[in-house]
Amino acid sequence: MDNSNTLPAGASAASAPPRTTASRVKSIFSGSVGNMVEWYDWYVYAAFSLYFAQVFFPKDSLNAQLLNTAAIFAVGFLMRPIGGWLMGIYADRKGRKAALMASVLLMCFGSLVIALTPGYETIGIWAPVLLVLARLMQGLSVGGEYGTSATYLSEMATKERRGFFSSFQYVTLISGQLIALAVLIVLQQTLTEEQLLSWGWRVPFVIGALCAVVALWLRRGMEETDSFTQKKETKESTMRTLLRHPKELLTVVGLTMGGTLAFYTYTTYMQKYLVNTVGFSKADSTAISAATLFLFMCLQPVIGALSDKIGRRPILIAFGVLGTVCTVPILTTLHTIQTWWGAFFLIMAALIIVSGYTSINAVVKAELFPTEIRALGVGLPYALTVSIFGGTAELIALWFKQIGMETGYYWYVTACIACSLLVYVFMKDTQKHSRIETD
Repeated sequence: MDNSNTLPAGASAASAPPRTTASRVKSIFSGSVGNMVEWYDWYVYAAFSLYFAQVFFPKDSLNAQLLNTAAIFAVGFLMRPIGGWLMGIYADRKGRKAALMASVLLMCFGSLVIALTPGYETIGIWAPVLLVLARLMQGLSVGGEYGTSATYLSEMATKERRGFFSSFQYVTLISGQLIALAVLIVLQQTLTEEQLLSWGWRVPFVIGALCAVVALWLRRGMEETDSFTQKKETKESTMRTLLRHPKELLTVVGLTMGGTLAFYTYTTYMQKYLVNTVGFSKADSTAISAATLFLFMCLQPVIGALSDKIGRRPILIAFGVLGTVCTVPILTTLHTIQTWWGAFFLIMAALIIVSGYTSINAVVKAELFPTEIRALGVGLPYALTVSIFGGTAELIALWFKQIGMETGYYWYVTACIACSLLVYVFMKDTQKHSRIETD
């Protein structure tokens, strides 16, 4: 077991006994469970907004209430870059463990506030104000979680299995989304519509807050990474330090752009696409989305482990080439598909391609930066790019549909993936040139 956190003053972390596989797995598990809880809390807001919208806003119209809750969802999304910035600096200065604990604590408070806030009829304008504050906390939390957890998982894993272990970031991200969906289905089956509208919608937020407490307890037992322990007395993480790495910053933006747009297209937007464009029922679209997401989740460690064998760059290039060539044919064919299984296989084919990005993007970014700036370098440019391209995916897709040029969105996704492909072609393979070993 690593005793670097209890070394006497002046002792080097490098002199500590080697970290055992069991201790690595325990720490990675604790970090991953916290990540799952955070993404559950993030997605449960969208999943249950139809039920709690009427509680927090005046009863003018359901559409106005849903617009207000959607606007608050967007505000939370816009907070993610700020979270990536603040939590990244905190993680690089005070440690990965400290930042991950702060992140899950923020998410816990956010969920608890939503669960316990009285409605508009009881406290008036304070109801939406508290909802906004809760969502701001959640946005800061999830924005800081990505960069810090990507850094932690990458630094905690051994060089030979770094791709495999870091892939669990997306395993837990997707599982959080699936659990939120499962809770919705269970409550819909066990409660009446009136009960869900009255108090049932609070249940998933209480579950999220309680799970966050468990995740906080698990993260207390996490070990700090050797990379941070050995570097914590050298340099401080600042924006000025980060800007000394412009090539790495632009690489993060470039490799994220096409991948995050493809991810949001085939996951969060796809359920609406199947209903609005393809013509499936809501029940069928939910079932297809859940089935494909589950298999997509299981695929992440497989591709992550493959990257440990053949390198990161070949897998990213495969995603870039296949995404550029296949996006338009897949979405065009899906547009006219008539069967459940036909839609399932087309979406699954797309998600297999997207796995070339999702399974290893975290470790690639972590391997680009030196220790003293790693969490900030991963988190901030990623959060900005996701907000610009991932956060607007649904809006742009619906805009193209509204003006009668829905295929324009297919070409937009293709163009963004092609831009990322250029980055993959010209970047070094981070597995062979990792800063985690050399800094």
